[in-house]
Amino acid sequence: MATERPRKTRHGEIAEILRVKDGGVRETRDEADKYTVVGAARRRTFANWLTPIEEHFVCHRNDIPAIDAEAWTVSLTGQLAGAVSVAALKEEFPRVAVAHTMECAGNGRGQHRPETGSVQWGFEAAATAIWTGAPVSSILRANGVTAPSDGWLTAIGGDLSDDGDVFARSIPLSKAFDDCILAYEMNGEPLPREHGYPVRLVVPGWYGVNNVKWVEELRVMDSMVTEGSLDRSGEHAFWQQVAYRIHPRGVDPDANESVETVDTWEQLEGAVDHPYTFDGNVKSVIGTPDGENAVTPRDGAVEVRGVAWAGDDAVERVEVSTDGGRSWSDAELFGPEYAGAWRLFRYDWRAEPGRHALLSRATDDRGRRQPATISEPDDWRDALDEDAYPWNEGGYAANAYEPNGVEVTVLDSDGGSRTEG
Repeated sequence: MATERPRKTRHGEIAEILRVKDGGVRETRDEADKYTVVGAARRRTFANWLTPIEEHFVCHRNDIPAIDAEAWTVSLTGQLAGAVSVAALKEEFPRVAVAHTMECAGNGRGQHRPETGSVQWGFEAAATAIWTGAPVSSILRANGVTAPSDGWLTAIGGDLSDDGDVFARSIPLSKAFDDCILAYEMNGEPLPREHGYPVRLVVPGWYGVNNVKWVEELRVMDSMVTEGSLDRSGEHAFWQQVAYRIHPRGVDPDANESVETVDTWEQLEGAVDHPYTFDGNVKSVIGTPDGENAVTPRDGAVEVRGVAWAGDDAVERVEVSTDGGRSWSDAELFGPEYAGAWRLFRYDWRAEPGRHALLSRATDDRGRRQPATISEPDDWRDALDEDAYPWNEGGYAANAYEPNGVEVTVLDSDGGSRTEG
């Protein structure tokens, strides 16, 4: 289908994004030439709570649509009727801001061995921004859907593929009513083109694929999107029912109208065959030291600082190892604490001169801790019990901590170092 063909125009889009973001991001390898993808250029991005727009990753498949914001409307369909303009979103509905840690569901794909998929992300496709817009709940209530039910809200992007296929994703109405917004600002600035201007669905704590850009239609249905359910030409269930599903190699997932849980980790534990990527798995990244520059202790210590997140759940604990995982110490959580957004952590490391392997691992408030590695492809069923994340054909939702580690050189007070014994 069209969604799987190379797209030559991506190179021009990437060049313009790199120019606008002025060094904050860098291109990520995509040998299949399908996606416009740039990620944070520096590890230090993950030492701060708020990610500047210039350092926020970008990922999309189809071309950025031509946009006239004054004429742009979001159609309301299915169990809704009518439309809402961008001006109405700003003038007729409450204005709210949400903090959201957005992570591409393919973040960590490049850490799979053998490689899988086309976009070889490391850990650079995650960021936290403040998104401002109208609550989805207010829009639904104003148009006759007054309370959440077992139904689904499908958002459709205005970025058509060559064959007229659409980008459509469904989320439960319960989540839409809880904390989702139609955003028109990002970090206090008008929404940039590459981030979904003029309006984007923001689903706090959930993988980026659910945060549909350039929203042109919201549809309330009894089920999530399946082929033929949108009264449109072309194909429109690919991004919900085929892509962004977690499964072993050689499997074609069956389509589902609904699932009993949208917790990605619960699905992996067996609640859903071939899980969907909805809320984010628990994860952490060290931001400083960055490994690119040697460090000298101040008053005998080096501050290790980073971020940890857990989707709809809260981060309960972060541990840091400075010896490649042989021993662990608790880090301190600090800074802002918002549902759906990451926490800062820090650890004062009494560092000896030499070369050291630093790791971090987070545990959520349900007791689920990051696994150490990504499994071998044939170890799918036993991976979680073996402290490994299941290798999967799409490379989705990986949260192993060892691939995200950093090698750091510590200098002594004279500016020298010695090899760690």
